[in-house]
Amino acid sequence: MPHRTFLAFIWPSLLAMVLFIAIPILSVGYQSLFVEHPQMMTEVESCGPFGCRTERRVDAAAMSELRAESPMGRFNGMGTYANPSHLAFDEVGAAWRSSESFGQFLRLVMNLPFYKALFFTLAYTFIVTPLVIVLGFCIAIAVNTVSARLKGPVIFFSLLPMIVTPLIGALVLFWMIDARGVIGATLQQVFNDPQLSLKASPTLTWVTLFVYGVWHSAPFAFVVFYAGLQTVPQDTLESAMVDGASRWERVRFVTIPYLMPLATFIALMQLMDNFRVFEPIIGFSAEANATSLSYLIYSDLRSGDFPLFGSAAASSMLTIGGVVILLTPVLIRTWREFKRKG
Repeated sequence: MPHRTFLAFIWPSLLAMVLFIAIPILSVGYQSLFVEHPQMMTEVESCGPFGCRTERRVDAAAMSELRAESPMGRFNGMGTYANPSHLAFDEVGAAWRSSESFGQFLRLVMNLPFYKALFFTLAYTFIVTPLVIVLGFCIAIAVNTVSARLKGPVIFFSLLPMIVTPLIGALVLFWMIDARGVIGATLQQVFNDPQLSLKASPTLTWVTLFVYGVWHSAPFAFVVFYAGLQTVPQDTLESAMVDGASRWERVRFVTIPYLMPLATFIALMQLMDNFRVFEPIIGFSAEANATSLSYLIYSDLRSGDFPLFGSAAASSMLTIGGVVILLTPVLIRTWREFKRKG
């Protein structure tokens, strides 16, 4: 294809990427270099029937003038990234020097808000993503083998978790695991423990969030794999059957290698989506036991009367960097396979 024709096709996409991806990311990165202006206080004397008293209040006029001079806030450079709410370099160094073992060091670091959120985010990503791929593939194989009469209803019920809005689905499951819900009351009867609660235990809360993540995302993997199964060469499968290959051997040596590019695509999508986990934490009210990087951004933006825009921007940039690091090995592998086939 001539370069001129290629550019004519690609420039609308490049323009959209610049306007809606590159510029917003650059603006967030620039905002992360600033912090909010310090509160300008003034003393105000208020008098009543029982005398006068002096109060300290925010000087609105002085704050408006300060914001007019510097709308972005006070320049802080990389200080926001290094403060205790984010990478906490000083606190991590102090924990390393004071720890007698690596386990003690990890426990101290996990008490820091950013690393606590990062640990849960990574655990959620690396546990939910492979389970979604495996479960979606198994559902696709099962649906592909049912009779044509049952295939429609089975596909419909398999897609229900993806149809439900993530936050609504999390709320429904949250009510079900409550002590008065179906799952919560059943577990109390099974274990004969009226005090048993999935919400009270941090470990059970994490397990519940992982289960919800797999339940909600598995239909996406199922749809992709099921579409791919319709394109598997039937001649190859029939040849394998003639050679005496069992059903498992046909799946292992024919179907799975043929669907590996789709598995890579699903892994890319799920890594990006799971690393930004947010809705389940809100739906399950699990912020006491589990916080993610996206929840830190949400918490900064709703911090009282004065949102911490600089802190939220720094968390956003760190989240973007984490997604890039996660995707890099998969993208390198995909590029190498593309070059090898080319």
